[in-house]
Amino acid sequence: MPVLLGGVAVSLAKKVEEALRREAEKSGSSVEELVNEILSEALGAPLDPRDRAELHLELCEKYLREAEELLSKGDYAQASEKGWGAAAQIVKALAAREGKTLRSHRELWEFAGELADRLGDPELRHLWRTANVLHQNFYEGWMPPREVELAVEDVKRLVGKLRGLLA
Repeated sequence: MPVLLGGVAVSLAKKVEEALRREAEKSGSSVEELVNEILSEALGAPLDPRDRAELHLELCEKYLREAEELLSKGDYAQASEKGWGAAAQIVKALAAREGKTLRSHRELWEFAGELADRLGDPELRHLWRTANVLHQNFYEGWMPPREVELAVEDVKRLVGKLRGLLA
């Protein structure tokens, strides 16, 4: 798996790639998040809450672009996972801004609920649930294509509502 660092593709040994994927899954992180954490620690370049929030926002935007590309190719399972990833990353970005690290689905759900309560916006809960259905669809593949497309639109709405809080 090549990793882009400053526009340069860095190849990883298969064992390293597999270990990264296992650890990312175990820790509830994306591979990108984990690579950033490992390199930050190894290089003595700690990330402050703003750095972490920025990383999560960049990943959110990347996953939304990828979801759109995958939808256009008819890859609804992968588009589902990227849509879910975008939603998770925007929630993680807001938590990171507050100095929190969310490491599990439960923590994501709890923080998303807190945001809905704080903002007095019950629609956030519905949009968050829709994003989670996309995650389930990635594994089970039961959603009709049109529903995946609509759910990704809901994720965009969720991201749009929450992105403004990072300004």
